[in-house]
Amino acid sequence: MKNKKITSILLGIYIILLTWIIVFKMQLSWNFPYIRSINLIPFAESVIINGKIYFSEIFNNFLVFIPVGLYLSMIFKDSKFYKKALPVFLLSFIYESLQFVLHIGASDITDIISNTLGGIVGILLINFLYKVFKNNEKIDKILNILAMICTAIIVVFLSLLIIVNL
Repeated sequence: MKNKKITSILLGIYIILLTWIIVFKMQLSWNFPYIRSINLIPFAESVIINGKIYFSEIFNNFLVFIPVGLYLSMIFKDSKFYKKALPVFLLSFIYESLQFVLHIGASDITDIISNTLGGIVGILLINFLYKVFKNNEKIDKILNILAMICTAIIVVFLSLLIIVNL
């Protein structure tokens, strides 16, 4: 139960950081360029630069959602797969919708797809670890320690970015 509480707190912190990075583009003020566009064709327009697919944006979106899947699987161990994957999809959909509604970014179906796939990989990864190592509580404890270390590093890094940009 203690691990679940720690995981929930870490997920909350991660979502706050992710929201600041994805939706608010790491801005400290509400000084955004007016951007309102939407792309409903997967892997088109926004990810094509000079006639080539810009894989790094897709890959980065994929990577940042892996922890969301990990955290949700640790919190909702006994839930069915779709009950873990649906919140990942909804979070991504909300981010893309907010960017459109608030005029602060380009909403893109490719982002939703890559974010959701990242979360699904996180879900599958934790399920694999649980099957291989059998001791779920110990896995949760180790992952929470690693997540705390990574969260601290991210917070320090983002803090330094803020200080440098002030």
